[in-house]
Amino acid sequence: MIDGAVSLRAALRRRPGVFFGAAVLILLAIAAFVGPHLLPHSHTQQDLTNILGPPSPAHPLGTGRLGEDVLALCLRGLQKSLVIGLLAAVLTTVLAAAIGTVAGYLGGKTDRALMTVVDILLVLPPILVVAVLSPALRGQSWLVLIVLISAFQWMLTSRVVRARARSLRTSGFVIAAENMGASTARIITRHMLPQMAPLLIIDCTMNVATAVLTEAGLSYFGFGVQPPDVSLGTLVATGTGSALTFPWVFVAPVGFLAATVLATAVLGEGLRDDERTP
Repeated sequence: MIDGAVSLRAALRRRPGVFFGAAVLILLAIAAFVGPHLLPHSHTQQDLTNILGPPSPAHPLGTGRLGEDVLALCLRGLQKSLVIGLLAAVLTTVLAAAIGTVAGYLGGKTDRALMTVVDILLVLPPILVVAVLSPALRGQSWLVLIVLISAFQWMLTSRVVRARARSLRTSGFVIAAENMGASTARIITRHMLPQMAPLLIIDCTMNVATAVLTEAGLSYFGFGVQPPDVSLGTLVATGTGSALTFPWVFVAPVGFLAATVLATAVLGEGLRDDERTP
């Protein structure tokens, strides 16, 4: 028992960012997915006799423009933002890992062609592309938003993966696999990608924060999650006009958004620092 406590304290001193970020994210996830079932009000329930009411025992974070419970709205928005952020980050990491590894391992014309695509996508302003595509995507599932976010987020990670793949290409275990007649797909999936797992996990964690912020920005400008559903971005957009007169409808979603992004960033940086430590 004592040895376990000492080991835990030592781990906390060595990696405080990892534990802090993970703890906050776990609490936020529990609040987002369990909290709504414990509240007396749902995010769709309206109380037209208590519109834009200040925080009270019945409504700890106040009520919105239609009498909705702000806490219930924020938890629903947090749930949606976390799901979108996580799925977009996973899809981004998968795309980056696949394209970066293929480019780095094969080299030559394949490498040049894929990196040209990366360079072109890097200079395209994502918000402008989304604005152009938004009329055609209006009314589509929020899953389309995940694909859209991932389509403009994988390029930088793919460059890092490509550099790592180029260094692994001449390693002994890859050369041995080639001499044994292993296929390109097998070499990449069985020998190279496992070596990059720590890098990909760290980048995936950082991509969650980026995806959550991107979703919030797109939803703020009307290109993201569409009514009647909500996300933290749509709640921030809705509350902006009342930020000075009814601050609780603005401060609450901003607080949840900031906590989510900061916790994810701290966790990612902690994992990155731990990876660099010999």
